[in-house]
Amino acid sequence: MLDWLIELDRQLTLAINGLHTPATDHFWLMFSDRWVWVPFYAILVFIIIKRLGWKRGLILILAVVLCLVLSDQISTAIKRSVKRLRPSYTTWMLEGGLHIPEPGRGGYYGFFSSHASNAFMLVTCILTGLRSIKECRYKDVAVVGFTWAALVSVSRIMMGRHYLGDVLVGAVFGALLGWGIGRLARILIKRVSPSPSGSRGTP
Repeated sequence: MLDWLIELDRQLTLAINGLHTPATDHFWLMFSDRWVWVPFYAILVFIIIKRLGWKRGLILILAVVLCLVLSDQISTAIKRSVKRLRPSYTTWMLEGGLHIPEPGRGGYYGFFSSHASNAFMLVTCILTGLRSIKECRYKDVAVVGFTWAALVSVSRIMMGRHYLGDVLVGAVFGALLGWGIGRLARILIKRVSPSPSGSRGTP
């Protein structure tokens, strides 16, 4: 059963990675570069502070930072423990036509994807914390946020850095971690004095 899943993971990864074109390589490179998204992170911070106020907003921001630290540390520990080579270091994948659009192949081990974990954690934690204001639905933020997280995750397959399985496990782990820490943040947020009435509303 395990061998069948590993083989399926390899074949699906090659199939997705094989959808690349010279034009889309630049697109996926952008989504895979964390520093490109600094303005996006700044916008999220602005939304948090605007909707929750400084005190409650700071609680949620610190919760996100805690999630990032935990996500990175746990994913690194699991990579070193499981020791599953990245596709970019696997002869079978390279001979099968794996496309790597940039120099370098990343670290040796890739299970599970830190990019996928961090992206889904970030969006889930922020949305969970923001919903401490019940009248705000944040549907637009959720659609944009999860679309971004999905594209970041897919970019890791397109870069030849991760198998599909690495990305799926990372996304699920990140979402669960973000939800859990986000719920704890909501408990603390509700104990802080309400934000000014002007900070409420639907974005």
